[in-house]
Amino acid sequence: MLGSDLCMVFPDAVKLTHSDLDITDHDQVLQIIEKIKPQVVINAAAYTDVDGCEDNQDLAFDVNGKAPGYIAKACYCAGATIVHYSTDYVFDGSKEEYLESDSPNLINIYGKSKLLGEENIIENMDDYRIIRTSWLFGIHGNNFIETMLKLSAEMKVVKVVNDQFGKPTYTADIARKTKEVIRVAPGIYHIVNEGACSWYDFASSIIENVVPCSSKEFSRRAKRPKYSVLTNTKTVPMRNWKEALSEYLDIRNKGD
Repeated sequence: MLGSDLCMVFPDAVKLTHSDLDITDHDQVLQIIEKIKPQVVINAAAYTDVDGCEDNQDLAFDVNGKAPGYIAKACYCAGATIVHYSTDYVFDGSKEEYLESDSPNLINIYGKSKLLGEENIIENMDDYRIIRTSWLFGIHGNNFIETMLKLSAEMKVVKVVNDQFGKPTYTADIARKTKEVIRVAPGIYHIVNEGACSWYDFASSIIENVVPCSSKEFSRRAKRPKYSVLTNTKTVPMRNWKEALSEYLDIRNKGD
């Protein structure tokens, strides 16, 4: 989803999929980056199944934790900048908003694996841009919006939790913003569309037959933070998520 939008923003970039490069293969990562000699490496690869990470912990730590360190090491050797995407789930949700400077606190394996990735990047090089983001939706992949539209057509009433809060973020906006982040100082950045809401609020902007419920009504393998609201204090804020959602729906409807 994010990778497809990045390809549109960076049309001249060398694009590598999993069939071209297994990022969990340390030697292969070093060889390919040494061969290409890029100025910037953007890593949008991740294992993002939050509940699946609980059952497949080795895979989660290999892809989300160790592999970013391999890429960072290769970038350091090649003299390249690394841009890497992380998550709001590095926080436990005990605060109503999180700054870039706040210390992570982890409540699930996905968050632990993504934080390990951040730490391995920082350990291996200085010229990094770590972009934390949240609640992604985009044209090129399954996402919350598509799930809501599907359920709305199949069910009389759709229940959505109203006690988890975050910032829905459009992958096309992140991809465009990445160009700006590459040019700023190394560090960690919170890049999200503005406007905090609950999952229920988000769903209400997509479908009409939605009713609120609590997280206790849903049994999930991974614990979710109550609040995972990322605050951007370091770059120009992006537009509100409602405006981004409107664009997404317009593009989607034209495609239909």
